[in-house]
Amino acid sequence: MSSLLPKKIDNLLEVVKGCIQSGRYRDTFYAVQRQKERKIVLPKILHVLNTGRHEKRKDSYDKAFRAWNYAIRGVSLNGLDLRVIISFDEERGLLIITAFYIEERR
Repeated sequence: MSSLLPKKIDNLLEVVKGCIQSGRYRDTFYAVQRQKERKIVLPKILHVLNTGRHEKRKDSYDKAFRAWNYAIRGVSLNGLDLRVIISFDEERGLLIITAFYIEERR
């Protein structure tokens, strides 16, 4: 058994935008719960996914699901700094794992 991790997506933001344009995205159960708690609606998340930047240093590999989780950060529709964690599934496309506002420490 190989201990090598699968290759990450090189053109992540292009792939993300393609999934959104084609409707190949969905919230996970966990994401829906957290969005309700944090008062984050789907249009804010989609806005950040379409306009944000990839935070490569925040990406992580999920051993349980054998998939990369990617971090995208941007300014939401209400002007707040938002980070969205996503992954991909061959059948369902883009999966929204969670989203949360970033508070800058001063």
